[in-house]
Amino acid sequence: MNPIEPGAQIHSTDPFATPDQERSPLRRLRGRLAAAVTLWTAPGPAGLTVSSVVVADGDPGRIAGLVDEESDFWDAASVAGRFAVILLDVDDQQLADRFAGLMPAPGGLFAQGAWEQTEYGPVPAGARTWAGCRLDGSRPFGWSLLVEATIETVRLDAAPDPLAHFRGRYRRLAD
Repeated sequence: MNPIEPGAQIHSTDPFATPDQERSPLRRLRGRLAAAVTLWTAPGPAGLTVSSVVVADGDPGRIAGLVDEESDFWDAASVAGRFAVILLDVDDQQLADRFAGLMPAPGGLFAQGAWEQTEYGPVPAGARTWAGCRLDGSRPFGWSLLVEATIETVRLDAAPDPLAHFRGRYRRLAD
């Protein structure tokens, strides 16, 4: 039997991850706030996984999110003036990783799966919970861009099983 050569073993954890105790207190606090995972898309098409989202009830309803100012999504949404926000469910982990840039996307972000074209941007085909939004404004906010919009349309599916992000991992919400 051959001994395992140095460097030939796959790690069960990320060997480059910063240990929790060495991360900034703000990053550690943010990691302890469970968040719904959403996909923001815009005509173009372009898209980005976003977990820093707030929906405010009102007439009209409003939505705010933190996005990467240098993302293709922001380039497309700022030009189009509108975008879609899709609530991802527990079966969408690979989709979330693809649009977060954590997983390869051969042929482009929208090459896999079926997509329904809307005036707000593409949404995955099938029953989904999503909102069509009109861009109202943006401003720098920490290392991100705070994007504010008016919700113009909402489509709700049956009982979603939302994908949540907590302490660096996807989680299923317990009943």
